[in-house]
Amino acid sequence: MSSLWYAILILIPVIGGLLVMRIPFKSRNAMCIYVEVVTVLTSVLSFALMLNRPKQALHVLTFVGKFSIDFSMDGMGMVFAALISFLWPLATLYAFDYMKHEVTENSCREATFFAFYVVTFGVTLGIANAGNLLTMYVFYEMLTLVTVPLIIFSLSREATLATRTYLYYSLGGAGFGFITLVFLGNYGDSLDFVRGGILDYDSVKQLVYVSQSTISGAASTASANLLRFIYLFGFFGFGVKAAVCPLNSWLPKAGVAPTPVTALLHAVAVVKSGAFAILRITYYSFGTELLKESFAQFVPMIIVIFTIIYGCSQAVRERHIKRRLAYSTISNLSYILFGALIMTPAGLVGALSHMLFHGVMKICSFFCAGAVITGTGKEYVYELDGLGKKMPVTFAAFTVSSFALMGVPGLCGFISKWNLAKAAVLSDQPLAFAGVGALLISALLTAIYMLQIVIRAYFPHQGFRPATVEKFHDPGWKMLVPFAIFMILMTGFGLFSSPVTALLTAVAGGGL
Repeated sequence: MSSLWYAILILIPVIGGLLVMRIPFKSRNAMCIYVEVVTVLTSVLSFALMLNRPKQALHVLTFVGKFSIDFSMDGMGMVFAALISFLWPLATLYAFDYMKHEVTENSCREATFFAFYVVTFGVTLGIANAGNLLTMYVFYEMLTLVTVPLIIFSLSREATLATRTYLYYSLGGAGFGFITLVFLGNYGDSLDFVRGGILDYDSVKQLVYVSQSTISGAASTASANLLRFIYLFGFFGFGVKAAVCPLNSWLPKAGVAPTPVTALLHAVAVVKSGAFAILRITYYSFGTELLKESFAQFVPMIIVIFTIIYGCSQAVRERHIKRRLAYSTISNLSYILFGALIMTPAGLVGALSHMLFHGVMKICSFFCAGAVITGTGKEYVYELDGLGKKMPVTFAAFTVSSFALMGVPGLCGFISKWNLAKAAVLSDQPLAFAGVGALLISALLTAIYMLQIVIRAYFPHQGFRPATVEKFHDPGWKMLVPFAIFMILMTGFGLFSSPVTALLTAVAGGGL
């Protein structure tokens, strides 16, 4: 296929989404059909590009020197693009039913919602298909801007404060990311994503002291450490969206947004873009040879191990359903970063597998929570007694996602956690062994905070009156179809994971 298809892939959802606010649709159904067609068309084109990847990158423009906008698709970009291209049409279908409850009178506001919902799809694909660090950075910051109208959608005081927090954190992280971009542009051979990094490790000692005739060993160490320090800027800058401690308070607050938004924020677009960016700069910009067995590996590793435990602990304490799931996301995102920071091909396989499988598990659990909230008006765990029998499909899907997040064998969560633990043990790194302990503690805490919801739904407390839930029922087919697909995927990936693991192994080894 021609490399021009990269531009078409991004422009279809961006232009098609903006047109939602301009086209005078005769009915809501007409608008929904248009939105779904644009979304599905984009996904089909995305998968077509994966199967027939253009041999050359698409060069759009050059700002100065190495700083240019380019698009291409390598193995890692293909994994991220596949995740978002598969989940977005299902999320859009779910949103049609959900937004009927969110917007009852003002159709213009609903059109605005779906406009930015589709535009966000295109921007996220821009991150996945970025050919260099500058392109990824530009679309990464665009993602912040196009998701603001989605978070502030209700225009409530809580939504306004949550959006303000989101912007503060995101713009601060952008500053750190920009510093990383400038340093790599100055010292790297290019800004392109190259497996192993763009820095010549043997000549790192010459980067800062190139004007001197002789270079001492101390000077060599100082210049290498400078670049490692800059890596930390990039890690924490992009780590804002990946919700690493202490930069994660925006994520639970963003739960005030409509559930189709929070599901994408927590499972696909925003948080996974942060994790994806860290994977990129670790393996494709700085390179693990420079970072491994230095403070640039140890400091982030300690942070993500702490974040794994912190997120689960807060989830156990939280009583609001969506905020509980948000803290769960904080923990699981650091699973991905933990795999990345092992800095071995096996660690990268574990990180990519959890990025894929967590996306399915978490979007399912969020969608189930949204169905409960819109169908019953109940938002807290203690209000869910007896709903399991009245909403059987919803809670069946939630139960499967709960077991998957716990890591029960036979479901996809076990596969990714196994890959992470195996990579940690094989690395023979003390901090990695500590990370395995964190994974085990996290599995226990996940069982507590997820099964508490399941048990209350199926086994209500003594004194429960069935009449209080008699009027409730499962949502319509637009919500139930995604539930069924997610349950099949979580089970299918758990039982037949070999093809996916083989693909991710090829990606981690640079074979794709």
